[in-house]
Amino acid sequence: MVTNVNNSWTALGDPTRRTIFELLVEHPRSVTELACALPVTRSAVSQHLKVLKEAGLVADTPAGKHRIYRVEPDGLAALRTELDRFWMKT
Repeated sequence: MVTNVNNSWTALGDPTRRTIFELLVEHPRSVTELACALPVTRSAVSQHLKVLKEAGLVADTPAGKHRIYRVEPDGLAALRTELDRFWMKT
């Protein structure tokens, strides 16, 4: 998956998406697991995951009737590269 770093920053600008991302950093989870950990519906979690996936920050794999979401290392690496570039300029 190609990561658009601007989309990644925008996706993480939302507090709920940032919390979802932080939970996925701990370990992969299903929509249901994420919804149980947050004060939002499963439908809302799915919409937030769609944005994170389109930004290249998460990926999913089928697991029976569910999908398991995890952090996409390439997406995270792209953010790190951009932050490192900023850091080197200071």
